[in-house]
Formats: sequence, structure tokens, C-alpha cells
Amino acid sequence: MPSASWTDLPADVLAVLRRGAVLPAHPLALDERRQFDRQSQRALSRYYIDAGAGGLAVGVHATQFQIREAGLYRPVLELAAETASSWSERPLVMIAGVIGKTAQAIEESRTARALGYHAALLGLSAMQDAGEDEIVEHCGIVAREMPLIGFYLQTAVGGIPLSRTFWGRFAAIDNVVAIKVAPFNRYRTLDVAFGIAQAHAEERITLYTGNDDHIVADLVTPLCIRTRKRDVILRFRGGLLGHWSVWTKSAVDLLAKIHSCVGSGAVPDEILALDAMVTDCNSVIFDVANAFAGCIASRAATRSCAARASCAPPIASTPARC
Repeated sequence: MPSASWTDLPADVLAVLRRGAVLPAHPLALDERRQFDRQSQRALSRYYIDAGAGGLAVGVHATQFQIREAGLYRPVLELAAETASSWSERPLVMIAGVIGKTAQAIEESRTARALGYHAALLGLSAMQDAGEDEIVEHCGIVAREMPLIGFYLQTAVGGIPLSRTFWGRFAAIDNVVAIKVAPFNRYRTLDVAFGIAQAHAEERITLYTGNDDHIVADLVTPLCIRTRKRDVILRFRGGLLGHWSVWTKSAVDLLAKIHSCVGSGAVPDEILALDAMVTDCNSVIFDVANAFAGCIASRAATRSCAARASCAPPIASTPARC
């Protein structure tokens, strides 16, 4: 079984994560009978790999959390891991979505580790009634199982408002390797950055944007953090996004161009102008007009790869949330 510590991750995989990559949130493919479509699911994974994605995030929001109720958590993770290992020899960061109260999160982490996943994207929506002390304890316990990627989810789809102090305590957990920042809120985004700086964890933790309303701007903007008489500059290095489950090759090209511009110290207006354009595209993909009630990213991605496949929760009465 892979190691529980980030220090034992394959060096080439860790390098991809830290350099910054396109990490699409993998949709779930269902056939016309709304059953798991393994062929289409495999085709999606191959598409992301061929498009140049740096890895796959599976069992996450775009995969639909309801796969657990349908008994599909392990089969979906297993198929993605098998496909990735057989389809490409380049290093890919494999991320498993982990949710629920502590016992469930531990069980899912152990399943993911056994299947060869490198890190767990830890969702906290099940901890709505818990205080921050309890949530920090929960995160620390799950971190003993495998490396963690934090997930600050927007409140519109079940996220919990968390303080700057919380993020400092979370960043101090040694097995945290990255944080997906997706509160769709500038103030809360800065809270995460301040937390990392307060914990002196900027060398260990890589920032990934999940702010679909601010993707390009997140990736080009330095976050200048002053805390305890120490100045720290943090940057978003990549994105872990449902948005990037469509047009993935274009996302890979865009991120490469952004990395080049940031490295040169000059970000041209044409790149900055893309922020509004990408955000406008995202408003359609994520049904912003209806308060995120529906999501077409998964359906569009699957139709681009496999005829007759659809992407929706196995529990048909629950609206898709990405």
C-alpha cells in the first residue's frame, strides 16, 4: 500500500503537483439506463490524459457525491486508477475525493490509498454542525491515513465558512500538501493564504484555484501576505476544477502560457482579459443564473467522448452540483 506520508510520494508526482497542473474534476458517465458506463468513463480518463492534464481528481464534486450511496465509490476510483496507469507512463497526480464524518473519511482514505491514489481532497460539508476545534481534529485524524488537499467550498453548495485561524491550524498539519480554494469570495480566499503564511507552510502547501469565477485572475495574481513581521508571496500554481473537465486541452495550453508569463514577470493584457471571458463561460457551465442548481460540465464532457452517455447523479431526485 502507498505510504501515508507526503514525504514518500514519488518525486516526479510531487513535482507535478508543486509546479502546478490542470487537474480536472472527473465526471461520472452513465448509460441510457442511468447505470455506470465503464467504457465512457474510461474514455473520459484517457481524454484528460491525452489533453495533457497533470492528473485526475476522482470521487469529487463533479463525479457526484451520491456514488457512495449507489455503491460506486470504489469501482469508480479503481477504474480511473487502472486507466491512468495503463494509458500513460508520465507521472500523474491521482486525487481521491474523501467526505463524511471521521469514520467514513478514514474508510474512504484507506480505499484510495489501497488503489494507489496520492492524496485525498477532503470535503468538510458533513461537519456543518461542528466547531472549528472539532473540524481541525477531524482533519488531523484523516491526515494520518494519507496526504491531504484541503477544500474550501463555497457556501452556496454546502461549504462551511471557516476563519483565518482555522486555516492556520489546518496548514500546520504536516501531511497537508495542497489546498483547493473555492469559496468564490476574495476575503475568504485571502484567509487561506494568511493561514498558510501563519503556519510557515508555504514551501509544503501548493495553492490550487477552485474559484470558477476568478480562474485566470487567481493564476496570475501574486498574494502578498504580511504576518508577524514576515512578508510572504504566495501564488496559485494550478487549478482543480469541474470547469476544466471540458475544453481540457485549451486549459492545459492556457496554464502553460500563464506559467510562462508569470515566470517572465510580464502578464500581457490579452491574458488578463481572458479572466472575464472564462468567467462568463463558467456562468453557463455551472448554471449561475439558477444559483448553481444544475451543472452541464459533466454532460458536455461525456458527450464529447462517448455517444449516448450522460452524466448525472445515480440518485435521480438529487440535482447535480459541481
